[in-house]
Amino acid sequence: MSSIENTSEEKKYNKWIVVLSIAIPLVVAALFTVKIPNVEPLSFLPPIYATINAITALILIIALWAIKNKKIKLHENLMKFAIALSVAFLAMYVAYHMTSESTKFGGEGAVKYVYYFILLTHILLSIVVIPFVLITYVRAITNNFERHKKIARITFPIWLYVAITGVVVYLMISPYYS
Repeated sequence: MSSIENTSEEKKYNKWIVVLSIAIPLVVAALFTVKIPNVEPLSFLPPIYATINAITALILIIALWAIKNKKIKLHENLMKFAIALSVAFLAMYVAYHMTSESTKFGGEGAVKYVYYFILLTHILLSIVVIPFVLITYVRAITNNFERHKKIARITFPIWLYVAITGVVVYLMISPYYS
């Protein structure tokens, strides 16, 4: 398949990339404000979804190693797994916040500013990374590997940062869970 055919094949997915890139953050924000009445808080979820973030970071690093060592099928499977982990994280994150009150960070002084900086960059980049992941994935499944490689160089560090800072945010706020 030529690169023109690959690019044409990619365009079939553009509408879905745009829709999902807008819908996911909006739905998460909307559901974040919804509380399900008379449901036991799912307070056991934060350490689970923090662990999912840690596993995602590890999978991303192993997937990078795999592709650099020409283990293409392993890379492909790891990246699909990383996407599935991110979807699982998102489902648990939303479920937790629909059944539990948000936990306030109790740290003071410089650590408070560090926490909020990490939290803010984590949230913003978790929104930014959505279209990058989707575009990177589409370029792979349409066999447009040169364009895939170019955007993956941007997607990888953002996604890795989001996964790692998700764990850091959890570790910093976990002493304040009730």
